[in-house]
Amino acid sequence: MNHSSFMRKFLRIRKFELNLIVILVSGIIFFSGCGKKSDKMEIVIWHQMRVDEREILQRQLDKFMKSYPEVKITQLYKETEELRSGFIIAAIAGQGPDLIYGPQDQVGPFEVMNIILPLDTIFNNEFLQQFNEKALIESNEHIWMIADKLGNHLALVYNKKLVKKPPKTDRELIEIGKQITRDLDGDGKIDQYGLVWNYTEPFFFIPFLTGYGGWVFDEKNNPSLNSEAMVKGLKFIADLRDKYKIIPGEADYDVADVLFKEGRAGMIINGDWSWASYGKARIDYGIAPLPLIEETGLYAAPMISAKGYSINANVDPKKLDVIKQLLEFLLSPEQQLETAKELNTFPTHKALYDDPFITQNEILINSKRQIELGKPMPIISEMRAVWDAMRPYYQAVLGGALKPEVAAQKMQEEAVKKIEEMNEDVSSEYAELIFIFFFLVGLAVALYLSRKSIRVFFKDFSKNSFAYYLVLPAFLVMILVIIYPFIYNVILSFSNMNLRHINDWTVIGLNQYVRVFSEPIFYSVFLKTVIWTVVNVFFHVTIGVALALLLNRKIPGKAIFRTLLILPWAIPQYIVALTWRGMFNYEYGAINLILTKYLSLPPVEWLKSPLEAFIAVIITNIWLGFPFMMVIALGALQSIPHELYEAAEIEGANWFDKLRKITIPLIRPVMIPAITLGIIWTFNNLNVIWLVSNAGEPSDQTHILVSYVYKAAFNLYRYGYAAAFSMIIFIILLIMSLTFLKRTRATESVY
Repeated sequence: MNHSSFMRKFLRIRKFELNLIVILVSGIIFFSGCGKKSDKMEIVIWHQMRVDEREILQRQLDKFMKSYPEVKITQLYKETEELRSGFIIAAIAGQGPDLIYGPQDQVGPFEVMNIILPLDTIFNNEFLQQFNEKALIESNEHIWMIADKLGNHLALVYNKKLVKKPPKTDRELIEIGKQITRDLDGDGKIDQYGLVWNYTEPFFFIPFLTGYGGWVFDEKNNPSLNSEAMVKGLKFIADLRDKYKIIPGEADYDVADVLFKEGRAGMIINGDWSWASYGKARIDYGIAPLPLIEETGLYAAPMISAKGYSINANVDPKKLDVIKQLLEFLLSPEQQLETAKELNTFPTHKALYDDPFITQNEILINSKRQIELGKPMPIISEMRAVWDAMRPYYQAVLGGALKPEVAAQKMQEEAVKKIEEMNEDVSSEYAELIFIFFFLVGLAVALYLSRKSIRVFFKDFSKNSFAYYLVLPAFLVMILVIIYPFIYNVILSFSNMNLRHINDWTVIGLNQYVRVFSEPIFYSVFLKTVIWTVVNVFFHVTIGVALALLLNRKIPGKAIFRTLLILPWAIPQYIVALTWRGMFNYEYGAINLILTKYLSLPPVEWLKSPLEAFIAVIITNIWLGFPFMMVIALGALQSIPHELYEAAEIEGANWFDKLRKITIPLIRPVMIPAITLGIIWTFNNLNVIWLVSNAGEPSDQTHILVSYVYKAAFNLYRYGYAAAFSMIIFIILLIMSLTFLKRTRATESVY
């Protein structure tokens, strides 16, 4: 054997060993999350508890884990909507937490989707009978939730310093409100209101609907929104603001909460979740039932919703015994009493109803009275459709765009329509076979057209297999997080997956795409999305490049200015969006303060009218987006050789000539990809729209495509429809981006 043949064999052996090592190392890295696990049994709880509730829960969990050292319990906080949608997605995939804690209205969709267990098959009758019957959330002859807090209800909270005796009727409410509402400093603006609350949300309106004898459903669980009670309730709220002027012209939850905590409001309508915070704010407060409506002789009755625990249907059977013991512990009288003492919430365990703390506590006595007067919140899934139907037209009445009579009629029509959409049952006998046929044909055509590339790949793989093994882990990750979800979404877009078909969905063809294009709202929202994208990107680029040109010059304090100008982009969108929402407040926002005090202009109702609200979200997004373009442009400017400008000056070029003939052409190759990314990001920017406009307010008039599809998917559980809608958004963006890159010749050389 000669030296060269020996070396070839040796190299082949070494190459094989190297490839084997790469595969092993890649596997170790990729599956590192599947390493050694703790011997302890882990139980995960998802909840939407406030900070003070979480602290109490953690103390109680620590006690339990001390008694059961072999158990580890993890609690995770999620916002209410994130909790609901996140649990649905996780549970459908066979994952999710072991326990989920939240309000009773989430039980409806969970039970329909079969993603929670019936608790009456786990706990015996003797245990269940220890609880108030309102704490056992039942549907279809099974119990799906056991609550540890009863109520989750609205009541009248009053500042004892300003209100000596709480009102018992609506007339007294108005009279006391008039007495308290004052301009304290004589500047023509109200400084202290009689009553505040988040009256722009339908949930906070419900007490006045019930006070006039109305309700959201009839005996057969059909919507009953087009009623005289609805019309009178809407007029009453508008009169409190416009006629009696005892409530602010604009008040969301946070504004109302702050006004009451600062002693600038005599009364607030809020839930039991908030009462403890008023005590911590050093407000001497009292609780009273909402007033009687004199015209009907009925109390303004809020919705009563218990909060409690449900068990994931995917829970490991080995954990069930421990979960049962955990729930028995958390629901015990001792733990509920501890919570009640710290938070003033009403317990569900009957053994506590004779406890001196409960029987002698003024707040809990009145809370119990309000619970007795309230009406249980429906847990049926259709409640989501009713909220979505009420919200835009209720806000249209408050904005002066609709009369109450017209709004009530439109609420009813919209509720019926949305319930039909939520429960639609579309199927096709041959659609799945046709889909599979075209999929296989498409795959075969793609393979045929790519045959040369495939041959080249296999040839190259035999020569450079080591390089391919190196990229294998990254490729596997791409398959898992990009390719597979994309293909799954494509398939879903041809399916009937919705509330009624979560696990048994089938392919139904192009039905969802036809539905999207047949709805007039698609075209109006699409036009609004185009305006939103064009205006935002134009100002992002214009302001960004202008600032980059300034920062590229020799100016004192350049580093400080550069740091300050990048802050809007560096701060999380969530914080910036909510800050701007507060600044746009009609009465207390900084924007109107500047307009009125320094520019002598009238205040603008930024968040009450559709046009002004849309302008407000655009202003916010411009503020958020220009720093990115500034940084990109600044980097491009600093790469331009200074000699080019010197040569231009010798030729007599002025500033504008240098900008037009040197700067713009040379930064274009860098800016075009950045602008393309900006278009995609802005087109799909859900956060700003959702947070600044509070999910599309007013009257769902500030939606863009991505926020509209989000609402369709997670409010009405129309997953097939939402998947088709998202694919249309993807195709629109793909066409826009390719066209933009082609027309701007972004891939061509500058020189």
